[in-house]
Amino acid sequence: MGNESSSEAGSPCSGPPSNQKYSGVELRNNTLSKARQSTIPKPGREELDKRYTNVLMSMDLPPDKMKLLKNYDDDKKWELICDQELVSAKNPPSYYLDILRVYLDPKRNKHKLKSAEDDPESSTTGCGNMKSSRALRRKKQMLGDATSTQTLRDLEISLRTNQVQWVREFLSEENKGLDVLVNYLSDSQAAMRQVSVSELMSTSLESDVTLNGSTMSRRTSHTNMGTVSRAKSHRLKPSASKLNFGDATDDVNVCIMCLRAIMNHQYGFNLVFAHKEAINCIALSLNHNSMRTKTLVLELLAAVCLVRGGHQITLTAFDNFKEVCSEHYRFETLMHYFRSPEEFHIDFMVACMQFINIVVHSVENVNFRVHLQHEFTLLGLDDYLEELRQTESDVLSVQVHAYIDNLIDVASLLEDSDTKTAALERVAELEENLSWGLCAQQEEHMRYLETNLKEKESETLKRQSMLEDKLKELEDLRKNLQDNNNDTAQCLLYTILILKILVCFTDTTVLPPISPKTPQSAEPVAPPPPPPPLPPCGAPPPPPMAPPPGPPPLPGSAGSALPIKKALHPKYRLPVLNWVAMKPQQVKGTVFSELDDEKLYEVIDFDQFETLFKLGDAFLNTDESTPKSLRKASRQETISLLDTNRLRNVAITRRKMECSEESMVKAINSLDLKTLSLERVEILMRVIPNDQEVKAFKEYEKEKKPITALSEEDRFMITLWKIERLSQKLNIMSFIGNFFDIRNTLVPQLQAVIAASRSIRNSEKVRKMLEIILAFGNYMNSAKRGAVYGFKLQSLDMLLDTKTSDKKLTLLHYIVQTVQLKFPEIQNFENELNFLEKASTVSLENILSYIQELDKGMELTRKEYYLRKDHERPQILQEFLSKAEDMTRELKADVKSAEEAYKSVVEYFGENPKTLAPNTFFSLFVRFVRSYRQAIVDLENMRKAEMIQMATRASIREKKAANREKQTQQDILLELKKKQRAIREKRVMNPDDLYHGALEDILLDMKSAPYRRADAVRKSQRRRIERQISGNEIESEHL
Repeated sequence: MGNESSSEAGSPCSGPPSNQKYSGVELRNNTLSKARQSTIPKPGREELDKRYTNVLMSMDLPPDKMKLLKNYDDDKKWELICDQELVSAKNPPSYYLDILRVYLDPKRNKHKLKSAEDDPESSTTGCGNMKSSRALRRKKQMLGDATSTQTLRDLEISLRTNQVQWVREFLSEENKGLDVLVNYLSDSQAAMRQVSVSELMSTSLESDVTLNGSTMSRRTSHTNMGTVSRAKSHRLKPSASKLNFGDATDDVNVCIMCLRAIMNHQYGFNLVFAHKEAINCIALSLNHNSMRTKTLVLELLAAVCLVRGGHQITLTAFDNFKEVCSEHYRFETLMHYFRSPEEFHIDFMVACMQFINIVVHSVENVNFRVHLQHEFTLLGLDDYLEELRQTESDVLSVQVHAYIDNLIDVASLLEDSDTKTAALERVAELEENLSWGLCAQQEEHMRYLETNLKEKESETLKRQSMLEDKLKELEDLRKNLQDNNNDTAQCLLYTILILKILVCFTDTTVLPPISPKTPQSAEPVAPPPPPPPLPPCGAPPPPPMAPPPGPPPLPGSAGSALPIKKALHPKYRLPVLNWVAMKPQQVKGTVFSELDDEKLYEVIDFDQFETLFKLGDAFLNTDESTPKSLRKASRQETISLLDTNRLRNVAITRRKMECSEESMVKAINSLDLKTLSLERVEILMRVIPNDQEVKAFKEYEKEKKPITALSEEDRFMITLWKIERLSQKLNIMSFIGNFFDIRNTLVPQLQAVIAASRSIRNSEKVRKMLEIILAFGNYMNSAKRGAVYGFKLQSLDMLLDTKTSDKKLTLLHYIVQTVQLKFPEIQNFENELNFLEKASTVSLENILSYIQELDKGMELTRKEYYLRKDHERPQILQEFLSKAEDMTRELKADVKSAEEAYKSVVEYFGENPKTLAPNTFFSLFVRFVRSYRQAIVDLENMRKAEMIQMATRASIREKKAANREKQTQQDILLELKKKQRAIREKRVMNPDDLYHGALEDILLDMKSAPYRRADAVRKSQRRRIERQISGNEIESEHL
């Protein structure tokens, strides 16, 4: 970034002395960057973030990439800071601008065009009119030995590789670098055009003189060619040999590259957009004689069109091109280069086709697109595209087809418009018919609802009258029984009250008739009002009821015989049980009416319940009758040296222990798995005190603080801590408890491997099957690859991948057919293979790791056995060692046998036992057996299906033809519906969305895929459908 060419390094002038920050600082490589990181200490976090923010601001990145870089860690940030600080520009912008301004001296430019019109001798005569030799020496000292082309190349490298601040300084209002560069480009283009005119004049003069004699022709030709050569070398300017002018065509090419580097920045792109002549000069560079320069110009102009507002700027530039180059029609010169190039240059042809595609179809206005499309049609583009359809270049063909797909067919649009109008009229007609049908259906439904409602109302009135009659009968019965039995009368009283409530509720549920309304004006029916409130608690029954009191009513109601539940006041705030409660009137007659939970409050210990389920430590019961000593004791709390999570885990462990701490300690010391089960041992292994906790307990005891002040969990951990070799003993107990389970798991696996290996090794049918497969494989491959003597077993899976030409049968199906016909004696070869399924799940590597763990466990157990004295050795330890050592030896012998059997069978089939695991090896046979069985089933199903298919083949063929015609019609209708959607292009960028590198991304995107509008694919599909329909119509006419 920012390193310049060797010619600039040798320049005697490196810029004004005021710009010392740019003076001769070379870029470092990655090695120097790493050395800088190792020598310079990394600053503090605040300073690092500040410098990193400045670096990110200098990189001119888009927001998403800026956010990604902000998430780097400190080491990566410091590395990026060091890399960026090592990057420095070799020369300031003023260095290049001063040199370009020397070449653009107005007094010298005034003589430029005049010298182009005069003879070469006039340049020599005009040298006396220039400034003094002293001024020329000063200019030459500023320019150095480099030519103008070399200076522009160095400027292009700086613009492309230096930091954003350097480019901004070049384009600033003070330096006006864009104006200088555009002026120099315009000046070079004028000189280039003069060279072209001189060449034409020279050619014309040479042809005229040739008519008068060959000698005269040769002399004149030599003279004119010398003039053109000097004009091309010195750009037709006076004192050209002293000012080191380069070739004008080269200067134009490098200026375009400089503008491309400037437009790769957001700030520079917007400045070029706003400049009056920048895009015009780029467009005028199409007259360059280099195809690469023309290609670059067209790519830049196409990229400008893909930025919002750039399309109009590009068209204005070509209007200016038309005026400057005296074209009859706009784009005439472009089409001339495209149709009649001096040499076939594929990149130029692709760029030209791509530019035409984008400039025509990147606008939203359809009428404008049609206008631009017609403009190129008049220039002969359509005829030339027909010739390019047969091009051999895939890249050019893709661009041509993209333009054709983007074309707007006006006749097709008119046809679609007429079809749409007819379709809309048909839709409106169908909507009207549907609306009338819905209205009739809703009216029918309303009539049904009204009839049903009237029936329900009449039924409700009948029930209400029946209730009133029953109520009268009960009133009479109560009056008769009141004198004889007060209890019975009281029950009847409340029954009557309930019936009256039901009668009142029934009255409120009767709704007035609903007037018929249309569905649009229908409103939701309000729900019936609730029943009237019952009399308040304790109120006497309404007249003519007798005044004697009855049983206590429900809360808020006088019509219930259930007792009132007393309120309970717990000491702590408790969680809420989210149950579904029954209403008081729902309890009657259920089991709950026979229950009395209040008598259990004296039996159940709710103090412990509150302690376990309390929410926080706040008391709810502040009854002053509680003794002060009891309240004080309840506020006393223990302390804990454990963190919260550890404390909770230890509490859970204590609850899971089924024995006391003394029994637990005794069981651990005696390795007693009967008292302390294996599950409890594994639980205790999770809460073994760590070093930090042991240190805390030691310091607590050292300070002689009371152990009773600690929580029960802490005291439990202290008890575990004081057990000698706690971790070793628990590991031994876990090993003893798991040993026999591990052994019983490994033995069947080893036996399966041994049995499966021997059965495969000794199977004659398997060998015959492999012989058949080898015969088929050699028959298929011998012509191309030659015959082989064997194959890897993984090739068995490939039998399913080799299929017949119709893809219906695989090679395995044919092998099954061959075995059934020619070798029926080996059809059941899988019966000779034992324990394949189980052996395919065995991993010898895992078994060996288990054996190693068993060896470690046995060693740990023996060590514990020898550490204890004879009278302290638990009996369980002696019994285990006596049994486990023999079992371990047997297990190792089985492992050796399994390894030998597996090695034998694997080597027998030409495989490597070190690289092929048992589960992989046996799985090959398992999959082959399954595939073989499935192939038998498939063949049987195919035979049945073929018989059915022969009977129905004719009808299916007719049905497919009908469906194909129907699908074609549906595709056409679907295409017409899709054309109703508005087409909005997403590939045109806003100028505000540009970022550093956006131009390069646009150019890469254009090269990766041609420009296609959203409707281009749909139109190409429709053309294919139309061609298919027309082809079908032609075939039907011939038939």
